[in-house]
Amino acid sequence: MSFVFNEVHETQFQDLLPRYPHPKALVLPCLWMVQYQEGYISSDAIMYIANRLDIPQAHLYSVATFYTMFNLEPIAKYHIQVCKTLSCELCGKADIISCIEDELGIKVNESNELFKLTEVECLGACGSAPMLAMNEEYHENLTPEKTRVLLQRLSQ
Repeated sequence: MSFVFNEVHETQFQDLLPRYPHPKALVLPCLWMVQYQEGYISSDAIMYIANRLDIPQAHLYSVATFYTMFNLEPIAKYHIQVCKTLSCELCGKADIISCIEDELGIKVNESNELFKLTEVECLGACGSAPMLAMNEEYHENLTPEKTRVLLQRLSQ
């Protein structure tokens, strides 16, 4: 096993451990620590956390795959997640996807040197659809032009 928490995350883990009634409750904090440390959650990291919390690896994997905010493979510098639920669909999500694909030359679930494009379930901004998340930053009330400006700014 090649993954271990760095000194900062080991300290955080030790600080959190007594605050939770059962180690299983630490799954989400541990997954976040791994992702902040490595940029994604590897199978080695899942095995490491499973051993530290004494829970099945399958449980960790099921949690990591349930939430769209966790990445199980290395991600480009900018991870574009476009909401694909009804509000965004009705408000022009398809135009936003087309704009991104045209501007970056990638399709949904593809990457280039700087960007990865995925469609995800509701990002919780239905009142300001269509929207996307760029890493951890939300961009709402999008138009193709606003999207193009955002992508051009980040590409520089």
